[in-house]
Amino acid sequence: MRFGNGYPAIDPRGAVVAITGGARGIGRATAAEFAARGATVCVGDLDTVPIPDAHGFPLDVTVRASFDAFAAGVTARFGRIDVLVNNAGVMPLGDFLEEPDAVGRTTLDVNVQGLVHGLRSVLPGMIARGRGHVVNVASMAGKIPLPGMAVYNASKFAAVGLTAAVRREYAATGVSVSAVLPGAVRTELSSGVRLGGALPTVDPEDVAKAIAGTLRTRRAETAVPRWLAGWDLLAALTPERVMTWARGVIGDDRALTELDPAGRSAYVGRVAAQVRSRAGS
Repeated sequence: MRFGNGYPAIDPRGAVVAITGGARGIGRATAAEFAARGATVCVGDLDTVPIPDAHGFPLDVTVRASFDAFAAGVTARFGRIDVLVNNAGVMPLGDFLEEPDAVGRTTLDVNVQGLVHGLRSVLPGMIARGRGHVVNVASMAGKIPLPGMAVYNASKFAAVGLTAAVRREYAATGVSVSAVLPGAVRTELSSGVRLGGALPTVDPEDVAKAIAGTLRTRRAETAVPRWLAGWDLLAALTPERVMTWARGVIGDDRALTELDPAGRSAYVGRVAAQVRSRAGS
């Protein structure tokens, strides 16, 4: 079946699916979702955590050579990569002026450069075969700017733009590039933050189903939940003063004003370790 965008649906049964950041959260849920649909699942991550029904590979998405090795390893073992899910991401929160430069660089390197590396490592093989699909896991934070997450917002705005441009550039090759944009997701990334407000809350499994669903539709963008797809039109039509008032009412500054340091300490420690590792490399 072909949809209005001209791309045929991809059958996940037997497809080779590579997922970055698959050790936990959205990535782990996505690995389980594709495995349940009959795909061969390969997970790349810094953490060597066993993933049921998936094949694990070491991967640092911020290093092009590491991504090349991941792609080559999957291809050598299974012959090809049919679907790449660029999921790895970090989400430091807090006052923009107080954020250390090294933390900001890590956010941009993981959330943006990681996508670039993935696309450049995997797209050539897909284009040579004339088929393939890439899903960049962005965020509705790539559409909705929020206090307390300025650099994360910047990285996700970049992810949305990168996806749209690369999709257009290679539209004639048979390879599609799609963005999935979740609201606030109940994972370790959002620990220590009261969820809800400007971004509705979803579970990792909801996002995983949306990612897998793009194999059928090959849609350019998929919001999770779907009704968030109307944000662009709403933002364009609503006067700024009205939008500012409404966002204040629902508390869009929770990432700045309502952080629970104790509840977030494990995740902050994980990001800090990654920052230190990069500084020493």
